[in-house]
Amino acid sequence: MFDNLREDAASSPFYEEEESAKFQPAAATKSFFATPGPSRRILGMTGLQRFVIAFMFFIAVCLVGGMALLVTGKIMF
Repeated sequence: MFDNLREDAASSPFYEEEESAKFQPAAATKSFFATPGPSRRILGMTGLQRFVIAFMFFIAVCLVGGMALLVTGKIMF
C-alpha cells in the first residue's frame, strides 16, 4: 500500500508548485514600511474584524469574572 508513496508525493502537482515558488528577493526600491495601509493586515483580518474579536473577548472576560464573583459570594443580587 505504501510502496511508492514517496514517488507519488514527488510527482504530485502540489509539490511542483512549491518548487516553482522559490524565494525571490524584493526590489531594492520597495520598503516594508512603504506599503499602503489596506494591504498591511494582521493575521489576514481588517481593523473591524480585529475589533469585533477583541470586543467578544472583552465580553467573555467580563462574563466569566462576573460569574466568578457570584460563585464566591463577593456580590449578590
